[in-house]
Amino acid sequence: MTTLSDTTVTVPQRLDLEALAPEFSRAVNALDDAATHELDQAGIDPALRELVRLRASQLNGCAYCVDLHARGARDAGAGAQRVDALAVWRDSGLFTAPERAALALTEDLVRLSETHAPAPVVDAAVAAFGEDGASALICLVIAIGAWNTIGVSTRCWAVHARD
Repeated sequence: MTTLSDTTVTVPQRLDLEALAPEFSRAVNALDDAATHELDQAGIDPALRELVRLRASQLNGCAYCVDLHARGARDAGAGAQRVDALAVWRDSGLFTAPERAALALTEDLVRLSETHAPAPVVDAAVAAFGEDGASALICLVIAIGAWNTIGVSTRCWAVHARD
């Protein structure tokens, strides 16, 4: 019988950016805190915040952030089924129209070099969340993008099996 411990591998850390660039790490933390403050001010639901963070992390390939924000989304009330379906949200009936607007915005901002954030996508986010809410979501995608870049390039945080 194969057990989980027989199949897992250790992904080595490349760089400890927090130790090597502590001022920058503090700045990224401050950026994330500022984005969270904007989300609070705009009244963006915590479950949606985590779904946005999770979707950006999936697209950017950050294993640590995917693990962290999948747990965060479930803890914030998104539910396991919606977390599991997030990668195929366009084909799922589990997401509301405002959530779909936020996820479309997220995907287009993550793929900015390809999409150039088309006006209809930004306009749909503004229609769903107002200018303050859409701006807060943009701030969130920028912040999680910074974290994803750190996580993917340095692998400074390990993901450990919990089962």
